[in-house]
Amino acid sequence: MPVSALLTYTLVALVAVVTPGLDTMLMLRHTLLGGRRAGFRALTGINLGCLVWGTASIAGLTALLAASRIAYDVVRIGGAAYLLWLGGSALWRSFRHQVPDAEVIVEPGRGALRAGLVTNLLNPKVGVFYLSLLPQFLPAGSGQAAWGALLVFVHVALGWAWMSTVLLLANQARRFLMRTAVKRWLDRLTATVLIGLGVRIATESR
Repeated sequence: MPVSALLTYTLVALVAVVTPGLDTMLMLRHTLLGGRRAGFRALTGINLGCLVWGTASIAGLTALLAASRIAYDVVRIGGAAYLLWLGGSALWRSFRHQVPDAEVIVEPGRGALRAGLVTNLLNPKVGVFYLSLLPQFLPAGSGQAAWGALLVFVHVALGWAWMSTVLLLANQARRFLMRTAVKRWLDRLTATVLIGLGVRIATESR
């Protein structure tokens, strides 16, 4: 692969990474409401999902999403339903209970990692992104799987570096958001955004 092609891919991947989206929103929610550790767990789950999508793209499995409207819609509706469940359950808890200072309305432990992983895997646009981008930068001939793995790694590494920076900055801002009332309304706001994203994914076309 020419160096110029690799640099071009890196630039395109960087633009995709720094553009705020569902993964960024989910990571910020866990960071602001659960702390740095919860944020990194969610970020780890997101990047594991990217690795799964990237591997599936190299193996050709995500071609099914591009070729089959039914397969794409199944994943899309599943992702929308999961987002609606995440946002709806958070809203229900925030209105039903008074939130003590030590409590946050996010899933502790492996829950943040699971939320990041499942949300990413149920977002078919991640698979379509890899499927549409990788073939344009793979060299002809043998070794395409190895080059494809390198391109996926570059994208995941850029995502980890950028979102880790955003996460650490958000964690610093968290010090000003620890009062009970602020946390409660912040959770309601982010939960509402998740519901909105779920509705958008459910109703949008390919």
